[in-house]
Amino acid sequence: YENAIPDEIEMSIKNLESTIKKMARDIRDKYIDPPNTTDFAILFLPFESIYAEVIRRSALVDQLRDEFKITVAGPTTLVAILNSLQMGFRTLALQKRSSEVWKVLGAVKTEFEKFGGLLEKAQKNLHTASDTVDELLGKRNRAIVRKLKDVEALPSAESQQLLPDMGTEEDEVGE
Repeated sequence: YENAIPDEIEMSIKNLESTIKKMARDIRDKYIDPPNTTDFAILFLPFESIYAEVIRRSALVDQLRDEFKITVAGPTTLVAILNSLQMGFRTLALQKRSSEVWKVLGAVKTEFEKFGGLLEKAQKNLHTASDTVDELLGKRNRAIVRKLKDVEALPSAESQQLLPDMGTEEDEVGE
């Protein structure tokens, strides 16, 4: 640019492009190894003027991105790119954790539905047992009392002698 000789400018631009492509190829070959690493890398150009020259050539930037999976960064853009990546990775981690939470909640829901079914079954069995006890206390008790109506009751001492294992009514209440 200083001498304004078009041929030298063109040659310098080609040298810059080939050097940038070589650096991008080296970075890709050394550092991009999915799933062990990310599927992209950053080529940091430490001078704003070099960064501006590379960015001006959109075809070169597209080739670096598409062929080599390289993002070009300069002094003013590196921090923004790194912050964006950090937020992206945090979001990805949150999404992963939230999907794990949803799986656990799904398992809890399934188990709770099973638990509800078992509780309904237990409640039904309790109602059946309660109905059976009510029937025994009601109908059967009255039927036995009717049958024994004509039988004469024995005094307590005599009945204790005949049925020693039964105990007395006071013993039963005390237990």
